[in-house]
Amino acid sequence: MTSLTTRAPRSTPVDPARTTPGKSRPVVVATLEAPLVDEAARLAVDSAVEAGQPLLVVNAVESILAPCGLVLGYDYVAPPDVEESLRAPAALAQTLGVHVERFCLRSPRPVDALLEFVVERSSGLLVVGPERTRIGRWRYRRASRKIRDGAPCLVWFAAD
Repeated sequence: MTSLTTRAPRSTPVDPARTTPGKSRPVVVATLEAPLVDEAARLAVDSAVEAGQPLLVVNAVESILAPCGLVLGYDYVAPPDVEESLRAPAALAQTLGVHVERFCLRSPRPVDALLEFVVERSSGLLVVGPERTRIGRWRYRRASRKIRDGAPCLVWFAAD
């Protein structure tokens, strides 16, 4: 069964050097508030199936963490096209016998929240695949540089 979890950022930073590889090294497929491209979804599902690892589907969203929004969870609703692009690979992986979890990371710094999530889950592969036409060129370039420099696992980006 697919589950959707919304998380606020931790108050203390996580040191990537402290993480230890465990038995399970899940595959994370992530987008930045934009629809997920098909190529990224296919790669993530194929990798999770072949490795026999869980698939974590993540939407990292820039959000102001107001008290009302945190308590009630009303500060972000995914657009239908983003929601469908995340639901499709999750449903496919689930039909193929892969354990799937969905997350919406709401943070004033979504890329930092994504990197923290990858460290916490000791991920083996991070697939980043937002539709480039939906996010700005500079925003994507800055995010990809930060992910390349900070990810403690293999990283794959959708083709430019």
